[in-house]
This record gives sequence, C-alpha cells and structure tokens, in this order.
Amino acid sequence: MKILIAYHSFSGNTEEIAEMIQDRLNHHGYQPELYEIGMGAYFPELSNYDVVMLGTFTWDLGSTPAEVKDFVADVGYKPDNIAVFGSGETQFGGEEMFCLAVMKLARFYNSPWEGLKIEQSPRGSQEIKVSNWVDGIVESVRKEKEQKSWVTVGV
Repeated sequence: MKILIAYHSFSGNTEEIAEMIQDRLNHHGYQPELYEIGMGAYFPELSNYDVVMLGTFTWDLGSTPAEVKDFVADVGYKPDNIAVFGSGETQFGGEEMFCLAVMKLARFYNSPWEGLKIEQSPRGSQEIKVSNWVDGIVESVRKEKEQKSWVTVGV
C-alpha cells in the first residue's frame, strides 16, 4: 500500500502527529512518504497513493490555515482516499471549534474515516488515539482490497 502523509504544522504539534502516524505505519510494514505542505520542492500526485493522510492545525477560532487551503486548491479534485488528522486547542473556542479544520476537511472530502483530533501535542494518553486511528484505516483498506480481489477472482 502506498501512503502519503501530507501535513502543515506551525507549532510542531501537527508535525509530531504526522511522525507518529509514520511510525505506526512502519510498524504495519508500510513506508509512507512525508510531505510538508508549503515546504516541498515538488507537488505530490495524489492519485499515485492508496491513502492520503492530510494533517492540519486549527487556526483563528476554527479556521483552516491558508497553506492547507492552497494545497487543497492545487490538488484540483476531491480524491476519495483522504484521511484527515490534526491538532487544536479547546482553550481557543471551546469544544465547538476544537479541531474544526479537521472536521471541515473530512466533510469536504467526504472521507470514509473519522477525522483524528488531538489536543495540542499527541504525547501521553493521546498516543493511543493516533495508533487506533491508523490501525482502523489500515484494517479498512486491507478489507477493501480483499473484497476487490475476491470480486476479480470470482469473475
């Protein structure tokens, strides 16, 4: 399975989540590619990936950062393989705005996976949330591939 982890980070929290996701995927035997939005010398072709994990932080009372909006616009279409993760802080806007950028992007892409929302840094008790989220995506993609291979064999 070919996986891209594309993320934008300001304070380092979203980058830390991306690296944890990468480590967990390595644990499953995959070697995902990391791409820092706004810093890459190239633009990845999302259709080349089985799964694209898109990371953002939530900014300015629930907003998505401009760099992430630009990335979405540059993609130019809505892939159906986007899983969204990100960091936020309940102290800025409460629960209603906590990781709102994650939820907006997941809804925009009609993601088959629930967005992963992390309060600030993913360290400590939130590490299990990252692992469980990755494990769920890996399992769902494996099942989908199995079903497709059965359909192909049965034809």
